[in-house]
Amino acid sequence: MRIVALEEHFTLPEFVAKIGSSRIAERGFPPEAKAPAMVRIQEQLKDLGASRLADMDAAGITVHVLSASGPGADLLDAAESIPFARDYNDELARRVAEHPNRLAGFAHLPMTAPQAAADELERAVTRLGFRGALINGMTRDLFLDDPSFEPILARAEQLDVPIYVHPNLPPWAVRKAYYDGLPGNVGFALAIAGWGWHAETAVHVLRLVLSGALDRHPRLKIIIGHMGEGLPAMLARCDQVFGPQVSYLQRSVSRTITDQVYVTTSGFFTLPPFMAALATFGIDRLMFSIDYPYSSNKQGRTFLDSLTLAPEDIVKLAHGNADRLLKLQPVV
Repeated sequence: MRIVALEEHFTLPEFVAKIGSSRIAERGFPPEAKAPAMVRIQEQLKDLGASRLADMDAAGITVHVLSASGPGADLLDAAESIPFARDYNDELARRVAEHPNRLAGFAHLPMTAPQAAADELERAVTRLGFRGALINGMTRDLFLDDPSFEPILARAEQLDVPIYVHPNLPPWAVRKAYYDGLPGNVGFALAIAGWGWHAETAVHVLRLVLSGALDRHPRLKIIIGHMGEGLPAMLARCDQVFGPQVSYLQRSVSRTITDQVYVTTSGFFTLPPFMAALATFGIDRLMFSIDYPYSSNKQGRTFLDSLTLAPEDIVKLAHGNADRLLKLQPVV
């Protein structure tokens, strides 16, 4: 069976080095990892060739849709971020062209220069064949509902390509207030994959709804990972609480989200969150993902094989929905 995974990460160390260690540290990224597991992940992030493909083959994964793992262009000033993102995308396009049946790409955008980011998205889609963009969380403490990012939302809608809203490190003020003061490295883990990433991405989506941004762009498609970042369990509660306060919106909070947001399975391989996502979003809005190399291809495939869905629903989850949304077609 064809299996498409679309939250799969990579990095280009030669580009990251250009950002500078001081900027990377200021954003809160930890020092270079020395633990064996993290060293292995860093090596896997760099590989867009034989080793990645062999790992995909071993798990029966057909396609990785690739996106840049931070740190990235959002750490740079506008003038620096534009050529950085352009060159990053050109290099990814070159790597994808070497394995067009196995790899696809999401654009990396110069988020500190929103108009240029919209133009780069268009170039990446129309000239490089990318399938949308992945944006790593907030940019300089601003969510995508900020008016400065309107050109990006409008251009993605115009191009009919999705924006994948992915977590990033929390701002320092949030990290200090919410996550500091715990033993060892536990606070940092709580700030990222242990909880904070998912809560912040859910807030990101809710702000896009409550600001009216999704009403202004009703054909804009958003993707989020990790079984919906906790939103499936909260949609009814959101409608209950916001109720008449959001009479300025054209739809309820839950309807807006289920109309315009797609959910992937990335990094979550147990049944309860999947069932919650299925019950709230429906099978046509769910797509398989792994979160490679932070999760393994094998883990993702084992979870997919464990699901007892109707055969036609497995096809939708495994590749059908992603093929439709991203306009993916095998290269002959």
